[in-house]
Amino acid sequence: MAEAAERTRAVRGRSRPPGGSRTSNTAPRPFGALAWALPPIALLALFFLYPLALVVQQSFRPDSGGTSLRPYADVLASGAFRHALWTTVWLALASTAGCLLLGFLLALVIAFVPFPGAKGVARFIDVYLSFPSFLITLALLFLYGSTGIVGSFQFLTTPWGVLLAEVTYFTPFVMRPLLAAFSQLDTAQLEAACSLGARAPRIVRQVILPEALPALAAGGSLVLVLCLNEFGIVLFTGAKGVTTLPMLVYGKAILESDYPGACVVAVVNVLISVGLYALYRVVSRRAGA
Repeated sequence: MAEAAERTRAVRGRSRPPGGSRTSNTAPRPFGALAWALPPIALLALFFLYPLALVVQQSFRPDSGGTSLRPYADVLASGAFRHALWTTVWLALASTAGCLLLGFLLALVIAFVPFPGAKGVARFIDVYLSFPSFLITLALLFLYGSTGIVGSFQFLTTPWGVLLAEVTYFTPFVMRPLLAAFSQLDTAQLEAACSLGARAPRIVRQVILPEALPALAAGGSLVLVLCLNEFGIVLFTGAKGVTTLPMLVYGKAILESDYPGACVVAVVNVLISVGLYALYRVVSRRAGA
C-alpha cells in the first residue's frame, strides 16, 4: 500500500506543470483579448462614431457661425418638424401593429396548418428579408399605381398607401422569429390540449400565444425602429403629402441646403431610436425575456 501511494504521488508530481500551478495554461490573457478587440473598435469608431459625432457637432453650428442652440430652437419650433414627427410616429405604430397581427396569423398557418409547399414558403421568407424596400414598393406601384394593373388611382401616394407598403415589406421581419419560436414549441402541449377538447382559438390563446410573446416583442421592436427610420418606401411611393423625419432630413439637406437643420432632425431621429431600444431592453429584462 505504501509503495502504491508513493507511485501515485510520483505520477502526480510528473503531470503537474512547471511552477506548481495547474491553471497556468488556462489563465486569462487580457492583452491578447484587447489586441483582438481593437480592430473592430477602431473600425466602428472610424465609420460610425466619427460621422455621428460630426453630425452632432454640425447641429450646434448655425450658418451665421459660432456654436449655438439656435438650430435646435428653430427646428423644434417649426410646424414642419412637428408634422413630420407626428407622421413618423403614427405611421411607425400603425405599421408595427399591422405587421404583428398579419405576421402572427401567417406564421400560424405556415407552422401549424399542413399544406403542400409550407417549407418552401418558410424558405422564401428568408430570401424576402434580403430584398430592398424600394423593390417591394415598385412592385406595389405596378399593382396599385396610377397606371397599375388593378386600376388607375392614386392610392399609394396617400398615407394609407405608405402604410400598406410598410406592412407588406416589414411583415416577414415579424414572421421569421415567430417561425423559429413555433419550431421549438413542444407538440405534446398541443396534443394534450386537443385531447382535452380545447378548440383552435383557445389553443392559440392559452398555449401558442404565451410561447410566442418573446418573439413578437423582438420582431415588433425591430419593425418599429425600422419604420421610424424608413426612407425608401416614402420616397418611391411619391407621397408628397407624407413627410417623415428621414424625408425632412433629405429635404433640408438636399433641397434647402440647411445642413444644421438637417443635422438637428437627424439627431432627434437617432435619439428616438436609441430611446426605444433602451426601453425595449429594460422591459425585456423586467419581463424575464
